[in-house]
Amino acid sequence: MEAEAVQPRPRAGRTRLFFWILFVGLIALINYGARFSSGSSVGNKSTHDAVYSYSTFVGGTILYAVWLGIVLLICIDRFDLLALRRPRSWLRALGLAGAAVFAVFAVEGLVSLLPLPQTPGKEQGLTPTHWEPAHAGAFAANLVLFAVIAPFVEELTFRGAGQSLLNTFVGRLPSILLVGLAFGLAHGLVEALLVLVPFGIALAVLRDRTDSVYPGMAVHGLFNGTALVLAVLS
Repeated sequence: MEAEAVQPRPRAGRTRLFFWILFVGLIALINYGARFSSGSSVGNKSTHDAVYSYSTFVGGTILYAVWLGIVLLICIDRFDLLALRRPRSWLRALGLAGAAVFAVFAVEGLVSLLPLPQTPGKEQGLTPTHWEPAHAGAFAANLVLFAVIAPFVEELTFRGAGQSLLNTFVGRLPSILLVGLAFGLAHGLVEALLVLVPFGIALAVLRDRTDSVYPGMAVHGLFNGTALVLAVLS
């Protein structure tokens, strides 16, 4: 009995890359539109209190579900592009993740010394200014949104699909730099780019060295979760 022929995988062609660039570009355009149209309302009390609202969790979860669906459509028949696989070495991944965390917090510390109109953390307007025990349940739900759901979807988008596609056409180093830049721009912020772009590059290096998105998801989630928790404890 003859062995069945192995079917070749669909090529990670330019069409997939085009739709990825288009999708990420639309995210950036929408977020920058919201950033500049909101004007002085960015960072106001109602925005800060969004983490104490269940509606933030519900709306964010729906948004990320749609976002994930689009990324999966871009990668259809080539889900290996998402890099959802074990790192080459868990021990090496742990060391690299630790180095990435140190580098990101070091950059954030340096940026905090610059005379910016507002700090990168305050620019996004989601960091709460104080703890509200009465809304602990909503805060916990939004902690899951920003420290688990968001990192999962964003890492699949940028360090998964994006880095795999860019690496195919432009090579490893350019793909790392471009993914970091795209990640920063997709947030629709200005001052925060000084932190977000290096953060995106650090996560891209971590993905490149481990051949997996899992370590980056862990670092991304730790970064987001720590920022929220420290905000209410300070």
